[in-house]
Amino acid sequence: MISLLSQACAVVFNPITFLYIFGGTVVGVIFGAMPGVSASMAVVLAMTFSYSMQPLPAIAFLVAVYCAAITGGGITAILFSIPGTPSSATTTFDGYPMAQRGEAGKALGISLITSAIGGMFSAFCMALLTQPLASAALAFGPAELFGVSFLGLSILTCLDNKNVLRTISSGLIGLLIACVGTDPVAGAQRFTWGMPVLVKGVALIPVMVGLFAVVEVFKSLAKLNKPKKDSDMDFSKTGKVKTKLCSVKELWAMKSTVIRSAVIGTVVGILPGAGATIASFLSYAVDVRCSKHPETYGKGEPCGIAASETANNAATGGAMVPLLALGIPGGNAAAVMATALAIKGVNMGPLLLTSQPVYMYTVFVAQVVVNIIMVIVAVYIAKIFAKILSVPYSMLGTIIVMLSVIGAYSYSKAVSDVMLMAIAAVVGYIFIKCHFNSAAMILGLVLGGMVEKNLRNAFVVGHGSFAQAFLQKPIAVVLLIACVILLFWPMISGAYTKLTGKKKA
Repeated sequence: MISLLSQACAVVFNPITFLYIFGGTVVGVIFGAMPGVSASMAVVLAMTFSYSMQPLPAIAFLVAVYCAAITGGGITAILFSIPGTPSSATTTFDGYPMAQRGEAGKALGISLITSAIGGMFSAFCMALLTQPLASAALAFGPAELFGVSFLGLSILTCLDNKNVLRTISSGLIGLLIACVGTDPVAGAQRFTWGMPVLVKGVALIPVMVGLFAVVEVFKSLAKLNKPKKDSDMDFSKTGKVKTKLCSVKELWAMKSTVIRSAVIGTVVGILPGAGATIASFLSYAVDVRCSKHPETYGKGEPCGIAASETANNAATGGAMVPLLALGIPGGNAAAVMATALAIKGVNMGPLLLTSQPVYMYTVFVAQVVVNIIMVIVAVYIAKIFAKILSVPYSMLGTIIVMLSVIGAYSYSKAVSDVMLMAIAAVVGYIFIKCHFNSAAMILGLVLGGMVEKNLRNAFVVGHGSFAQAFLQKPIAVVLLIACVILLFWPMISGAYTKLTGKKKA
């Protein structure tokens, strides 16, 4: 192992390879911060530059782009409430409120440091536990994956404790929208109304851009016609955002959140088909449940940023475990990575550990180095994006809408996605006025496809029997019990509080 690490270090710290890694980090952060450009899209765009590289430098370069893109998505999520990548959607919940009250620099610092910690944690897990963790991932069939995805849905009840019914309704609307398109099992078209653009389903990125970014423009423009309060953010002064990296004391105060989110992100990343988006939602949900002050989440809670950014970056290393050890991509970006590695002649799967072990350790060392460089690079790139905020909001709102249109169009280069973004923005604004929860709808849309596919496949494997599909599988049973507890936790905790209050009285 030591000899393999030394060989990998020799590759990574070669001046040419190190330059590739640095360039890949810059490219990844910029692409990740751009609305509508997912991590997988960033890797696809970068893959064309890797054709002329040697295999090992090319792998290090693509790893840099992959990891940095996930981190870059948090920059625009905090500054503009625009998730640069889908996995940064949960970062907007607390990152943007912190920016609104003048703490954008602090929010960016928390995002960058926790991102690096999550990425390095998963990298060490990948190096030490690739083989056993990959074997454990094989135990997760459709029933277990349904349990994981439904566990993410069970957080609906904690997104807004004051409007639980409306929050659940919002999530159900998201699940309904996720049913639009082609049936994942039977292959039949559903709710398409003969429209070809709906055959592939409702695109996630345009909807997220509309719900989070354009809606915020609507809200801010509405505030311009009202008397200004002290709590309102002065956008003319936010151009001087200075990223403030969190101190050891501040990081220590969030240690439970960071450790828990790193573990969740790594484990979820290992599961095939899960990915960084589900990891961030699930981690955020668990952190809300475990917090002593859940009412602060969604209003600018630093731990909310830490939970999201730690988990989605930890998922990057986790996704590489089944890819390298089994040849099974853990997410969309990992699938693109698989294509790139195959082109370079990498034998992914069990043979990799015996025939080409230096490749795995190169990925490990590259991830560690990238997460260190990434903090420095992102600080300077954040300054560039923050300067946009120095303009008056009448112009800034126009810029945000323009970026949103570009982001929605760049997803598949279709005007229909721009129209979808506009519809999502109108629906999102109506949701706010009616006190429904847009985040819950996004959660239902993100997890809906995975929930349905795994549920139906589980019944197919179990020959239509619930007992054979779920009850005979211990992991699935434990996950379903956890789902029920989380789903009904508000009622359980409320009843407990009433009982305790009566006893005290």
